Amino acid sequence: MRLKADPNLSEKERRSDRNDFGIAELRVEYRNNPIGIGVRAPRFSWQLFGAGRGIRQGGYQIQVSEDDPQYRSLIWDSGAVNSDQSVHVLYEGGSLKSRQVYHVRARAWDTKGRESGWQSAFFETGILDFGEWQAQWITCDLEMQHRAEALPIFRKTFEAGSPLRAARLYATALGLYEVEVNGQRLKDQLLTPGWTSYSKRLQTQTYDVTEYIQIGVNAIGLTIADGWYKGRIGGHPRDFYGDRRAALLELHLIYEDGSKQCVLTDGSWRAETGPIVMASLYDGETYDARLEKDGWSMPEYDDRGWLPVEIWERGMHMLLPQENVSTVIVKEMKPERIFQPPAGDPILDFGQNLTGWVSFTVEGQPGTTIELVHAEVLDSAGNLYVDNLRSAKQTTRYICRGTGNERYEPRFSFQGFRYAQVKGYPGEVNSERFTAHVVSSDLEETGTFECSDPLVNQLQSNIVWGQRGNFLDVPTDCPQRDERLGYTGDAQVFIRTAAHNMNVAVFFAKWLRDLKADQLPSGGVPNTIPDTLPGWEMHSAAGWGDAAVICPWTMYACYGDLRLLEEQYASMKAWVEFLRNSGEQEYLRNDGFQFGDWLALDAPAGSYTGATPKDLIATAFYAYSTDLLAKSARALGKKEDYAKYQELRTRIVENFNREFVTQTGRLVSPTQTAHVLALRFGLVEGATRKRVEQSLIRLIEQAGYKLTTGFLGTPYLCPTLSEIGRSDLAYRLALSRDDPSWLYSVAQGATTIWEHWDGRKTDGSFWSADMNSFNHYAFGAIGEWFYRFVAGIDTDEARPGFKHIHVRPFPGEGLHYARASYQSMYGEIVSQWKIDNGKMQIEVKIPPNTTATIVLPNVLQEKVSERGRRLGDAEGVRVVALHDNQVTLELESGSYQFQYDWRTPSSGN
Repeated sequence: MRLKADPNLSEKERRSDRNDFGIAELRVEYRNNPIGIGVRAPRFSWQLFGAGRGIRQGGYQIQVSEDDPQYRSLIWDSGAVNSDQSVHVLYEGGSLKSRQVYHVRARAWDTKGRESGWQSAFFETGILDFGEWQAQWITCDLEMQHRAEALPIFRKTFEAGSPLRAARLYATALGLYEVEVNGQRLKDQLLTPGWTSYSKRLQTQTYDVTEYIQIGVNAIGLTIADGWYKGRIGGHPRDFYGDRRAALLELHLIYEDGSKQCVLTDGSWRAETGPIVMASLYDGETYDARLEKDGWSMPEYDDRGWLPVEIWERGMHMLLPQENVSTVIVKEMKPERIFQPPAGDPILDFGQNLTGWVSFTVEGQPGTTIELVHAEVLDSAGNLYVDNLRSAKQTTRYICRGTGNERYEPRFSFQGFRYAQVKGYPGEVNSERFTAHVVSSDLEETGTFECSDPLVNQLQSNIVWGQRGNFLDVPTDCPQRDERLGYTGDAQVFIRTAAHNMNVAVFFAKWLRDLKADQLPSGGVPNTIPDTLPGWEMHSAAGWGDAAVICPWTMYACYGDLRLLEEQYASMKAWVEFLRNSGEQEYLRNDGFQFGDWLALDAPAGSYTGATPKDLIATAFYAYSTDLLAKSARALGKKEDYAKYQELRTRIVENFNREFVTQTGRLVSPTQTAHVLALRFGLVEGATRKRVEQSLIRLIEQAGYKLTTGFLGTPYLCPTLSEIGRSDLAYRLALSRDDPSWLYSVAQGATTIWEHWDGRKTDGSFWSADMNSFNHYAFGAIGEWFYRFVAGIDTDEARPGFKHIHVRPFPGEGLHYARASYQSMYGEIVSQWKIDNGKMQIEVKIPPNTTATIVLPNVLQEKVSERGRRLGDAEGVRVVALHDNQVTLELESGSYQFQYDWRTPSSGN
């Protein structure tokens, strides 16, 4: 099945040295060896590696077997496929079964005829169809026992034989759950089953528990907490999704002789309450160690005094195998210092605003109560500041059992904090006894950015930490106060930055399915996903509801994920049609609830909304979403829709100009945001565009070279300035230390992104108490400008997912060095520039099986060299254009180094 090699190659060139060419990182649906997936036709991706430049795949072969790592019996063999596709290669074999292990291997050939070895992986399906579930929902009415807030624990014993081949446990809950098998807690996934609109979509998890099962009698234990399902969420006191916690579990044992055994949740289980007497996502957790039931999940435990469970006749139509990545502990940190504040008990300072919880060890008398109160910042006197938490308590309590050295770690609550005040601790509070556990969705970090300005490097760290703290199963706005909701506006403005920092393909695919599930029949989109405001008229705000279109398109651009685009297309189309049909004017949007340019600095006193007219913003985003929908239709081959929505966008733009642009080409709104949106979304052209560009520059100058934008204007401000040839202004804004600016908060000691530009003022006072998060990633969208403009790494919409790469760095005054890397689906991309002693050096790395276009700024062709060679003599380099002191080159894969004399340009470009 070998592909045909180039007949002009010599025999030496055809022989493959496995060190010179091969494949690696064979993944299934973005994951390494996933267990419990629900995709019925998975896609495979891999990366090529090899020495030299110009590595391109000429073909591939994939084989899949069912539970056969030797591949003796195949259920699919692609055969030799002449194609350079190495990302999202679709499985085209027979139907996959539930609860089955599949082995996959792939090999490839390059265009020089070199052949790789086989690269192997596996994947395992979960319970694919909800109708296959055999278990019953179990619950226990604790309110009858006057213990409504206490967490129920369930247990069951069973016997297992030998020899055992494999054991898989499938579980979910209405609430949060944890499983123990023979006294061992399954810790590889936290806060399961995650957050969805539970009546429509409820994820189920798969666990490999083979090593936990023993011959003879075994026991399973379950603990169920309120979580998002029954606990306090948004503005709801309790019981938003339901008023009863319940669990569903199946354990499947497979023996070497092929026989099977199944243990299910049913009426034979027993229930009690454990030591966790309260657990709330907002308020914390209370653990009374005196109520511990030693060995309660062990086989020998006597449960004769426990309550019988109740069987709950509830449907299973909403069950689906887990789509999201797991929530895990990604980092552990010790306090950087412990200090005594002017008022109150000792405070632990972990040196970093984070999301998670604190564990500790203690020796105390029975009944001794230790409290940890969590907060992000200190007040001007050096005391813990908790006013911005609003009604969230963020307090964990531990009541000692009095049996010597005891350890406590919360399990069903998380806090947003840098500081924790310790109350009631017996003895010395020292750093060895306390550990912060950083909790987040398990996202692979894919991007780095650094430069010659240490404050910018800290800003990049703040952006990453803000993403880490808020990407916890859903993209939340903040992790500390009584909100923590999946605001659509925050997600869409930050999504491109997020996709550079981390691999968010699976994370956003799950969230977008939640969005589609909660979308209104009219096509409107709730402002939070999952929807916490059903029935309210406050939905479908411009820049918020547009996440329905912006986010799928961004995932397509960054990952080349055509399947997700197709999957979300009906939702995208429904949103645009909602915009078309709402209000009195088909081509303008001037109705409905609007946030406007949220938290803009030009907001009138007492208002959260900036001065830019809401109908101007709404119409601008209407045009933008329609444009992206048209592009999506083209990508999906929907020719009629492409023409239809291109025409619709044309009409919207015409009406935008009639409504918001004067006859002399002036925007009616003299705000930075109005001008930025008009330019960035391509709503003005020709002489009008030139005037809007000049007006934007003048507005920035009149503001003292400061920004006045909010949530909707800020993400586009610096990119727009760079695109109109004024990177010098973009640099001036981005590198400013004054209030307001990104670096102002950094200079104030911030370790995450603030919700407000002036969340903490220079005199130590605070912006407000009611809406002042210090971990709110929206303004961190500046990260996109650092990656795409300062370092210059971008994808090509026509060849998305970085199959073709654009590298166009924009050096500017204030930096003499910048470097960004990005781990794409094809491999690592690097762009680095450095100005030293009048010399510009640009280094790039282009991964195998891709190509790139690079634009070298401020240079003449005859003055540039690549590793000491003239461009015409450099391997893998082709000169394609010369204009405006710029050289445009086409590059094959490989590493390159360009050098030339540098003259500071007159503008930012």
